[in-house]
This record gives sequence, structure tokens and C-alpha cells, in this order.
Amino acid sequence: MRQLRALEPDFWRAPSAHNTQPWTLTYGDGQAAVGWDPARALPISDPTGRDLRLSLGAFIECCLIVCADAGLPVAYRPDPGPLRAGFLYGAERPYQTPFTTADVRARGANRGEYHAGRLPDEVAGALEGTRRLPCRDLADLLHAADLHQFGDGEVTRELRAWLRLTRRHRRYFLDGLSDRALALTRLEALGLRASLALYPALRRLGLPRALAGASRGLLDYDGDVLVLVGPVEEEVEMGRLLMRHWLTLSNLGYTTHPLSQIIDCPATRQELARRLGVADPRTLLHVARVGRPRAPATPSARLTDRETPVQS
Repeated sequence: MRQLRALEPDFWRAPSAHNTQPWTLTYGDGQAAVGWDPARALPISDPTGRDLRLSLGAFIECCLIVCADAGLPVAYRPDPGPLRAGFLYGAERPYQTPFTTADVRARGANRGEYHAGRLPDEVAGALEGTRRLPCRDLADLLHAADLHQFGDGEVTRELRAWLRLTRRHRRYFLDGLSDRALALTRLEALGLRASLALYPALRRLGLPRALAGASRGLLDYDGDVLVLVGPVEEEVEMGRLLMRHWLTLSNLGYTTHPLSQIIDCPATRQELARRLGVADPRTLLHVARVGRPRAPATPSARLTDRETPVQS
């Protein structure tokens, strides 16, 4: 368990919605419970807990990969309970994986500009459980989803709580979505801060439409969007699969930009399911554009960079 604790900074490189880093590790006799801190969940924008469970799966996969690279024989056992997904425990042999700690450290989201170009068929075809669509085919759904998101005062308030748009923010180097992670210029970050601060007054004057318009051209290029489809009752395991996909893409020089708002909005989720021929819209678990970025992204801050993560 002491060896496991020493590896925590790399466990925490797992992705999470709004970079909330909700995971907890509670150490016991020869095992560690994987759970989450409810204060780091997103009850308004993620009411079903889909993104939370996907992030827990990604965290578990990171833990197993990092332990395997360190030569530690660790396995995972699902055991859902109050604020708990399962346990990491000592096994007979290390987890079998092609990935390393270096791969975990190198992976990251990129919300900047991408080079035009579609994924090779052999790459896209190897990503189990994913469906691929051209970027331009989803531009209308993204705009509609952004309008829905910014038109909801509670969702916007929750998003604002996790934005770190100035280095003067007390949690800028710990968590949340920074201006650098969002690929915003200083002027753009200042404008967004001012707009959200005045949201109650500006909402009726068309602010949601203006905010949604900022991403109108995001998918206007020859690229790909990947949609993960899978069983709703296996979202943690699908999060592990998603982490493996991201590492595979990262090792090939690709990166991703989550567009979960498309499946957070009921209308666009239903329409996306129709376009994909998916009978149950709930099985659409994750949406992201993928490609080769024009510039590297700034790594997102992590709690383990500056302080001890929450233990419960």
C-alpha cells in the first residue's frame, strides 16, 4: 500500500469532466477502495452520473497501468457501495497492458485547432464500441447543444464554478478548466469571465446565443468525431475502455476534445442516436472530436501537483 500511495500523482492524470478529479483512494488491509468525493461530482450537468462513472473507469485503468509499469501486481474488483466503485488489491501478477506510465503522462485533451484529415480506417476500426462521423455532420447538433447548455442558468452556474480563467484564481494550479486548457487568449478569457459574471442580467439579452456562437466553427473542417456506444449498466468498464482508446490515439499522435454537451441535451442526444441508428439514446456514452492538433495543449492541473488528494 505504501508503494501504491507513491504512484498517486500518475493515477491522477486520468481525465474527468470539467477536470473535477472526483476520485478517492481509501487504503485498508491489503487493498484500496476506489470511490469518489460527492463535492467533486456535477449534479446539475451530470445528473445520471454518467460522466462520473466514466471518469472512475478511466482512473481505475490509469491505476492498473501505472502499477503494472512499476512492477506491482495489482488488480481491480468491482464492488459498488456508498460512494464506492470497487477495490484495488494485490494480485498474483501485474496487469497485462501495452501501455506505460509515460503514455499516461503524455495523454491529454486538446481544445485548440486541429489539422484537417480523417482517421485511417484501420485506426478507427480498432476502437471497439465507437462510431465515427465527419465533424461537419455534427456541427448543427453542437450548436444546438451549446444553446441548450448556456440557456440553462443552473448548468452555466455549475460550469462557472469549475472555470479557472485567471492565474489569480486560488485553485488555478489545482483543478478545473483553465484558460490555457480551454485554448483561450487572455482577451477571450477576460470576455468570458465578464460575460458569466453578468449572466443573470445578460441572459435575456441574448448572452446564451453569443456564448454558443463561439463554437459555431469548431467542427467546420474535414475531421472526425467519435461516439462511444455501450451498456448503461457498465459505464465504469466503458470508462476503462475509453481510457485505452485515448492512450492508443495519443501514441499515434492524435488527441481528443470532449463534446459531451451533445449527449447532455435530450434533443440532440435523441437526434444523434437516430443518425447513428442506435435504438436507445442512453447508450451514447461519450462524444469527442479527434485529430492531430496544430499546437500542443497545456497539461491540466492536478490536485496531486500541489496538495494531498481527498481521502475519505
